[in-house]
Amino acid sequence: MNSPLLKLFTHPSDAWIEIRRAEEDHPQQYLPRLLVLALIPALCLFVGTTTFGWSLAGDERVRLSMGSAAQLSGLLYATTVVGVMLMGVMIRWMSRGFDAQPSLNQCIGFAAYCATPWFFAGVIGLVPIRWLALIVLVAASAYATVLLYGGLQTFLRLRKEQAMLFATCVWGVGLLLLVTILVSMILFWTHGLMPEYVRPASLG
Repeated sequence: MNSPLLKLFTHPSDAWIEIRRAEEDHPQQYLPRLLVLALIPALCLFVGTTTFGWSLAGDERVRLSMGSAAQLSGLLYATTVVGVMLMGVMIRWMSRGFDAQPSLNQCIGFAAYCATPWFFAGVIGLVPIRWLALIVLVAASAYATVLLYGGLQTFLRLRKEQAMLFATCVWGVGLLLLVTILVSMILFWTHGLMPEYVRPASLG
């Protein structure tokens, strides 16, 4: 698992070939790996919001109480896992229109691999710099798109023309799902859980 994950960032084409070959030789169980990877942004956000604080307006930085940070991190973790699994369900459903018959487990695995840049970009949750976080998240989104378009043909063994069309459909559905889940998470956390802020954040 570690080697293909690293190669996704250095030699993505080779990584997808290795992932597909490993899947054919020994069918993989992707859910445990997804559960581990999704911990990265959740834990980093917990540490960042309780230790360093984040700026909500101007130069003022505020921290979250331990309870509110735990709620936020738990909610982020749950929505990340559920979001990737739902994306896998959608890929499986859309595959019926193409010459591919992947299992649901394979589709969840593919979605998890494509989301790998976002998982590692979650480390930015430690750093209370908004512009840096924006740059990192945009870069992660761009590379996730590269993985999607570069890996779908290999992983599902589709013709190039089919893979491009399928990847575009997946990208559109993924964007809609991402926005819907994030907005729902923020609204629920803000109005349902009532976060507790600590002002101002102590800098040491």
